[in-house]
Amino acid sequence: MSPPVMVLDQRSKAVLNVQTVEDVFHQAFLMPFNTELIGGADEPIYRPADSQNGRNRLFYRQDYLSSALHEIAHWCIAGPERLQREDFGYWYHPDGRNPEQQHIFEAAEVKPQALEWIFSIACGHLFSISVDNLEGTGASGSSFKQDVVNQALFWCDKDVLPTRAGCFIPQLSDRFSVVRGTQTDALNRAYYQLSKLA
Repeated sequence: MSPPVMVLDQRSKAVLNVQTVEDVFHQAFLMPFNTELIGGADEPIYRPADSQNGRNRLFYRQDYLSSALHEIAHWCIAGPERLQREDFGYWYHPDGRNPEQQHIFEAAEVKPQALEWIFSIACGHLFSISVDNLEGTGASGSSFKQDVVNQALFWCDKDVLPTRAGCFIPQLSDRFSVVRGTQTDALNRAYYQLSKLA
C-alpha cells in the first residue's frame, strides 16, 4: 500500500516556499554576514546589529515570498556603509508620490527589482514589477520596465552580479530544483523579456 499523497493548498505552498527561502538565506549568510531573514513584519525593514540585538535583521512583510525576495535583493546590493544604516539609509516616500518623486523611486528600484526577478526565476515564483504608487499622480511609463529588463539581462553575466547575489542564486536554484523536480538556470537571458513582465 502506497503512502498517502500530501496535497498542499496555495497558502501552505506559499509558507513552504518562503520558509525554503529563509533556510537558503540563513545557510548562506547567517554566519558569514551575521544577518537573519525574518518574516511576519507589518512593513519590510533592515535593522543593523546594535546593543539590543547582536544580529543584522532583514524583515519582510507577513509571509509574502515576493517581499522576502525583494528585501534580499536590496540587501545583496547594499554596500558596507549602507549595511550599517537602518533600511540601508534609503529615502522612502509613501504611496501618493508626484511624478518627480515617482521618478526618483523608480531610479532607485531598477536594480533591486531586476535582482528580485532573477531570484523569482530561481525559485519558480511569478515576478510582478512594482511601481508602488497606486494613489499617486506619478504614472510610470514603460521605460521603468525596460530599465528593469536591461538590468536583469546585464546581470545574466555571472561576473557582474553583486557578490552576495552570485552566491545566493545557485543555492536558491538548487534548493527549489528539489521541490520542482527540475533545475532552472536563473541566469538564462531568455527569461528576461519585456513581454514576460506581469
